[in-house]
Amino acid sequence: MTDSASQGLMSPEEIATGAVGRAPLFRWPDRHTLFPERQMRLRQLAQGHAMADYLRFMADLAGAQHTALQRFGEVPLPGRDAFERASHLRLPPLAATDWPRDAAWRAGLRAMVDDLRRGEPTAGVRAALDAIAHAGDDELERQADGLLNGVMHGLNLATAPVIAAALQVYWTHLVLGAQRRGEMSDGPAADADAGPLQGPTDVNACPCCGSRPTASVTRSAGGATGRRYLHCSLCSTQWGFESVRCVHCLATEHLMYQSLEVADASDEVAAARAARAAVQAETCNACGHYLKIMHRDRNPLVDPVADDLATVTLDLLVSESGKLRHGVNLMLLFGEPDPAPGAG
Repeated sequence: MTDSASQGLMSPEEIATGAVGRAPLFRWPDRHTLFPERQMRLRQLAQGHAMADYLRFMADLAGAQHTALQRFGEVPLPGRDAFERASHLRLPPLAATDWPRDAAWRAGLRAMVDDLRRGEPTAGVRAALDAIAHAGDDELERQADGLLNGVMHGLNLATAPVIAAALQVYWTHLVLGAQRRGEMSDGPAADADAGPLQGPTDVNACPCCGSRPTASVTRSAGGATGRRYLHCSLCSTQWGFESVRCVHCLATEHLMYQSLEVADASDEVAAARAARAAVQAETCNACGHYLKIMHRDRNPLVDPVADDLATVTLDLLVSESGKLRHGVNLMLLFGEPDPAPGAG
């Protein structure tokens, strides 16, 4: 590892935040800004980046997601009794692994593919888009099952980001529909009756759909100083989570914060820059896991999905120490790809 790839290390006390006030427990995705803001951030990050081509395609994909989300019509939602039952059992009401997917998600996927094919995709991207366009419903559902259950066997890694993007649109639409109908509350974290999603047992998984987070995000607004949220990898819901706590094992000790900034103890400026990095990895020596933390109070433009993709180098550096990632980014999965169709 070269000096330029050194990681900045901080103790929990160095990133301890002030009182969270009565900040909302949930931050719902915004139908009109979620994907356009991500698209803009991806294009910004692509400039001069080693993964520029991939980030630019992800920007195009985010644009297609926005168009698909605006087109989405009504889809079935759980009834009020189902929400109440999920609340009583402390289960996500729109569980990704159990909720019966409406065929509308496939229609959204195919519309996104058509939009992307009208652009100027590279040969590799066009091959992946063609594979989706020619796939039958059963194959698309099989790929969706693998993505939502975290099963890499049989997953086509070339088509996975586009299929995952369509699933994100569908689940975001579900959550927004339920929130609009009043089934989900923006109640403050201190309220015991904040809504049917208040106080899930497994707080490190999305209370809405049960998916793992992509990253955590800190915000400062109103009476909340450095309020931390986990960002769902599927439905884009953000839910409150204690600032200095391991997302995987919930430990509050043995946490360190690493960044791509150079942290030279003899250089106060460099050390301060590392301590104030907008993107860090929160690592836990108790359980051996980590999750990135995006500080929007330090850079309001950071996006949990876009900046996670652009800082893959940080994942590689942290993994060198044996740490495992708690979260997932459905836009960049690793594994053994399946043989190309017709290869033998």
